[in-house]
Amino acid sequence: MKMIFRWHGPKDPISLQYIRQIPGLYGIVSSLYDLPLGEVWPGERIQVLTGAAAAHGLRMEVVDSFRVHEEIKLGRPGREKLMPQYISTLKNLAASGIKVVCYNFMPVFDWTRTQMEFPLSDGSNTLSFEAERVEQLDVSKGIPLPGWGTRYTPEKLQALLDEYASVTTEQMWSNLEYFLSQLVPVAEELGLKLALHADDPPRPVFGLPRIIKNIDDHRRVLDIVDSTANGLTLCSGTLGSDLRNDVPSFINEFAARKRVHFVHLRNVKVGENGDFYESAHLTQCGSLDMAEIVKALHDADFQGYARPDHGRMIWGETGVPGYGLYDRALGIMYLQGLWEGIGKEKTRALAQRPRVAA
Repeated sequence: MKMIFRWHGPKDPISLQYIRQIPGLYGIVSSLYDLPLGEVWPGERIQVLTGAAAAHGLRMEVVDSFRVHEEIKLGRPGREKLMPQYISTLKNLAASGIKVVCYNFMPVFDWTRTQMEFPLSDGSNTLSFEAERVEQLDVSKGIPLPGWGTRYTPEKLQALLDEYASVTTEQMWSNLEYFLSQLVPVAEELGLKLALHADDPPRPVFGLPRIIKNIDDHRRVLDIVDSTANGLTLCSGTLGSDLRNDVPSFINEFAARKRVHFVHLRNVKVGENGDFYESAHLTQCGSLDMAEIVKALHDADFQGYARPDHGRMIWGETGVPGYGLYDRALGIMYLQGLWEGIGKEKTRALAQRPRVAA
């Protein structure tokens, strides 16, 4: 397992100089966050990021926030003009040494939280989600919540929601199939692996057709194009925010098939009503058994990329919510400790097996 750390580029308040000091770190994951949807990622700009990582002894072989244009998600005719641009971007990524491309297929909105500084009893704060607060929002006035398409005016947002009102779940699946049928063969030829992230949180919002929520949905994604280039970003915190999703089962099935290319590891504390907040990574701090999750990855001989996904803001740190240095660094060390301990326990167990006489 290659441990990496999300870096938001040169404007990130956390420098690569600090990131490189985390023991055992393989590299970083980043993106060209400022580019408009669907615009070709210039090779020289990608290489600025990979070069910055290399200058600090880190590798950048994964990109995230490979955002899919609404024309494609809606299945509009305009998608035909966009696909060549996505293909050009894949070629530029591969030429720059990128191996895994993380994306999602969530309509209109990306990951959704209702509070960015939810206070915890230890004095830290974290990201949280409260369903009732979402349900009470007046969409006509805009949606002032993190992850909620804040780049749209209230009028544009309402227009998009109106368009999606006529898009069924099966149409959404058909639009994803179109996207993958166009890109997976190109990715396969380039040696790239596409890694789809589940809907975050994995539940309906405003009646939108969110389709990547559970293990059956993940199976269906992989069946669309049966290729190792068509894979998954398995996010423990996203899937685990619905307690019906057994995260180790996802790993046992999909990582064993070598279709998990990127893993986001974080814990969440989920209430009886389904509301949740993002806790510290330790098993005892949340609702997920992180030791079992890491063991499942180890048992599957997972050799892909993993990162501590989000973290609390601790020790007075300020910055991009969920993306402070300190708690994510603690998370990496905890996850690496689990990984090392599991490996050594297996080695000891193997050494203690009785030898069979010749």
